[in-house]
Formats: sequence, C-alpha cells, structure tokens
Amino acid sequence: MDYTQQIDKDRLPRHIAIIMDGNGRWAKKQGLARMFGHKQGVQTVHNITVAATKLGIEYLTLYTFSTENWNRPKEEVDALMTLLVDTIAKETPTLMENNVRLQTIGDISRLPENTRAKFLGCIDQTSRNTGLTMVIALSYSARWEITAAVQEAVRRAQAGTLRAEEVNEQLVSSLMTTREMPDPDLLIRTSGEYRISNFLLWQLAYSELYFTDCLWPEFTEEELYKAIIDYQKRERRFGKTSEQVSK
Repeated sequence: MDYTQQIDKDRLPRHIAIIMDGNGRWAKKQGLARMFGHKQGVQTVHNITVAATKLGIEYLTLYTFSTENWNRPKEEVDALMTLLVDTIAKETPTLMENNVRLQTIGDISRLPENTRAKFLGCIDQTSRNTGLTMVIALSYSARWEITAAVQEAVRRAQAGTLRAEEVNEQLVSSLMTTREMPDPDLLIRTSGEYRISNFLLWQLAYSELYFTDCLWPEFTEEELYKAIIDYQKRERRFGKTSEQVSK
C-alpha cells in the first residue's frame, strides 16, 4: 500500500518530534548486544530523515541521548559517543546532498571533546542548507532546559533588566533552546511506552501524541506515513471549541 497517496501535502505537520525507543529491546530479541540495536537505530534515523525530507517536513527533532542516559554503564555511554562520531562523519555528505540543516538542543558541554568538535563541525557545515532542519536532542532533558531558563530569568532580574510583570509565555519560550523553531505539531514515541520521558515538556503543550508498539529499529518510512495520516485525522482545537476552529 502506498501510504503517501493518503497524505494531504497541504496539511503536513511543520515539526515532528520523535522519542526513539526500543534499540536495546530490539537487539535482545535478536540475541545481540545492545550496541547492535543502537547501530540499527542509526540506520532508521537515516531512513526517516530522508522520508521527512521528501515529504517536505520543516523540522524533525530526535531524542537521541538524555541527561539521565549519562547514568548508564560507562561502556555503553562510551560506545554511544563513538557511534555518534562515526555517524556524523558518515552522514554529513548525505545531509548536504539532501539540503538538511543540522542543529542541536541540550547540554553538549558534557560531551567528550572530540565528539563535541565533530558534532559542531557538522552543524557549521550544514548551516546554510535550507531544507529540513534536523534537531538532535543530545544530553537533553526538559527539566534541565526549564531550570536553565529560570536561571537566566533570575540573572536578568538581578541585573535589573527584567521585571516580574514582563514574564509571560512569550518570554519563557524565548529562553528555551527551541526558541528559533515552532513547537512540535506531532510527537511520535516508539516501542509501546506511553511516557513523555522528560522531553520538550514546555513545547509539547498542544502537540498531538502518537504511540506505536514498533521498536525504533523497526520503524520504517511507512510507519512515519501512518503516524502523519493519523495526525491529519485529528481536530486541533488549542483550547477552542470545534465550532470556533471550523470558522
């Protein structure tokens, strides 16, 4: 079945965020070590990025490594960092070929120096691309982001440049790492889990949520299309009534 024929190209979500879950469980099902799952997950990232580009999606944010993931066994963290560097080197030409701009959100100061340098180099190399913006949430958590935003607001108040009555939703949004992009229209989480897992808590206020039992290494382009089709069947009211939205 060609799911792309069912997609209304005039009603695409501008911004899709994905919690990529299930790499370890996929590997376990195959009788393999967890890293094999992560490697297969990288291939899925490649496939989904290409599919989103072809559709004309503007922003794709991928929850790659949370601040909590630093608590995983050191061997797994080290292997993940090595995989990240190798993937950046391998995928940069593909990003350039597909006009994809790479950005990141998260506390990347915690990354190993070599990993951070290569990552920032790829961001710089793709900065002039005008197609899909792929945002890698790396060493990220929403509570870390919100805490940092509050700290910045306090600093401004202490400096006398911010008054309490000036604090509103627009100001808070401007202090977030995502300030230069629209909030996600659609959040996808794979692997059958029904949690947000400390991801974009501020930005997901009115996002449509889509959960699938598919483990991330099994998430195909067709699965992405099905999520978008489901999204397009929904009525987004943003607190209004159906009658107000239809006017």
